[in-house]
Amino acid sequence: MKSRLGFVDSEIEQIKQNHLYRKLRYGTTEGGIIRIQHKNLINLCSNDYLGIPTINMKIKQMQSSSRLVSGNDESYQKLERKLARHKSQQTSLIFPTGYMANLGAISAIAKKGDLVLSDELNHASIIESCKLSGARISIYKHNNMEDLQRKLKPKYKNKFVISEGIFSMDGDFSKLKEITEIAKKTDTTTILDDAHGDFVVGKDGKGTGNYFGVSNKIDLYISSLSKGLGSFGGYVSSQKNVIDLCINKSKSFIYTSALPSVLVEYSLSRFESNREKYRKKLQINKNLLLSGLKEIGYPINSKTHIIPIIIGDEKNAIDFGKYLFKNGIYAQPIRFPTVPKSKARLRISVTAWLSRKDIENSLEVFEKAYKKFMKF
Repeated sequence: MKSRLGFVDSEIEQIKQNHLYRKLRYGTTEGGIIRIQHKNLINLCSNDYLGIPTINMKIKQMQSSSRLVSGNDESYQKLERKLARHKSQQTSLIFPTGYMANLGAISAIAKKGDLVLSDELNHASIIESCKLSGARISIYKHNNMEDLQRKLKPKYKNKFVISEGIFSMDGDFSKLKEITEIAKKTDTTTILDDAHGDFVVGKDGKGTGNYFGVSNKIDLYISSLSKGLGSFGGYVSSQKNVIDLCINKSKSFIYTSALPSVLVEYSLSRFESNREKYRKKLQINKNLLLSGLKEIGYPINSKTHIIPIIIGDEKNAIDFGKYLFKNGIYAQPIRFPTVPKSKARLRISVTAWLSRKDIENSLEVFEKAYKKFMKF
């Protein structure tokens, strides 16, 4: 009998022909090393940017309920208050993941009849959130302030501009200073996804808003506990009425089980640790790897801990990744739809986990790879 799901095989075959097929690899991580198939590799894929050492946590009973029913453990209140002060906002709200924080917050605050301006390189979670809101969506060219101003239509009562602080695939900063100036002149609400800048840049790791001196001009922060802080979960910070609205309208908050309190307490312990020590180590590592790659000849434009090496062709990116793997480096090729077609790349994530020797060994491999894949 012919399977009703036979069409799935055709779709998978098409994905393979386009060199876009993905499969899971299983491994274990320890510090700056990932072990896959009994092979130790230098991990240049982790978003655990600060590399704060792990601590033993006592496992408690899971809440097994949504926060609005019986899952609202006291630990949430402690962390949410600290996160609000961290972002210079009135209050915060923790979500199970950063993706769910975007879905919940953006779809709660924007609605049909509103206008949302979104940078063309914004993360998939922002894109989906905008669609869920029902608002009119206008995509402006990446970091192009003239295009942003041109697309801000005055006929809409509520207008929102949404950007990442540090773009997750290109590693460049958003033009936050200019965005907030435009927003003020046009009575537009600013929403910042600070997942990759939070705890990493700015004074005491307060994020990209602080880094550019515009913290008080951001109306709604959305961020992650899973990256710079190296824990798990997401959160939003804003004035109290916005958080109240999220509690009452965010489906990704209301209709899901609460993040286990042990993870909230884990985030709290990391937040209260000596983060500055690890931030300084991250900056040293970032500068070493950035300068080393540039010296080899790689065309690097990033100034942050996210360093893309643009390959272009999807198959070449796969071959580049395989070469690195064979030589002890784990850096996954990133392809469409995560990035535009023919813009495939190796996305290098620098962390404080890496030792100087790890970086030196990595640069030796990248120098050989440059001669093989980049020098034509």
